[in-house]
Amino acid sequence: MQNHDIVSRDDWIDARKELLAREKEFTRLRDQLSQQRRDLPWVRVEKPYEFEGPEGRLSLPELFAGRHQLIVYHFMFDPTWDAGCKSCSFWADNFNGIVVHLNHRDVSMVAVSLAPFAQLEAYRRRMGWSFKWVSSAGSDFNCDYHVSFTPEERASGQITYNYRKRQPFPSEAPGISVFYRDDDGGVFHTYSCYERGLDMLNGAYHYLDLVPKGRDEAALKFHSDWLRRHDEYAD
Repeated sequence: MQNHDIVSRDDWIDARKELLAREKEFTRLRDQLSQQRRDLPWVRVEKPYEFEGPEGRLSLPELFAGRHQLIVYHFMFDPTWDAGCKSCSFWADNFNGIVVHLNHRDVSMVAVSLAPFAQLEAYRRRMGWSFKWVSSAGSDFNCDYHVSFTPEERASGQITYNYRKRQPFPSEAPGISVFYRDDDGGVFHTYSCYERGLDMLNGAYHYLDLVPKGRDEAALKFHSDWLRRHDEYAD
């Protein structure tokens, strides 16, 4: 950082305008990509998934809460863990304030995890979150959307994640899935993303991308080695 170029204000403006042209190009490309995402074909959801939440047992259509669109954040929380995944917790810290705005655009949002609801509720209270969080324990939902994996899949040495075959993870994997409910009650899967596809849902990372040091993760053992749950930082 000490060797970074230092220039006059006029030279900085010239460099900034050059970058602005590329930023505008990226924005237009992103708009095109977003439209292509919305234009994907849909798959009708036939399986009767059930979840456990604060109101008891819920079906997938009930997670829409009367709206037509549903965003599911697949939150990594193995039933054997004492706390939710720290990276998923980082993402979830972005959720509280946006849910009311999503609701007013005909969108419901819910986190879904494999751990029993009592574990999720205890951790949600610890973190001070207010968004809806339900358990998929006892259903095939996590496995069908490729964020949890059966013993048979693990034993085979290959799982499917992010639309390709790969070596099994030690435990869960994160993702986002989107569903639509029509006026007749039919539910359709419209989109899912995994790995770097989740970046767009983390506002904090986008802010870090603006500052001189960026995410500053290149020298770490793994990219989020610096990360802690928000109540675990030393200062």
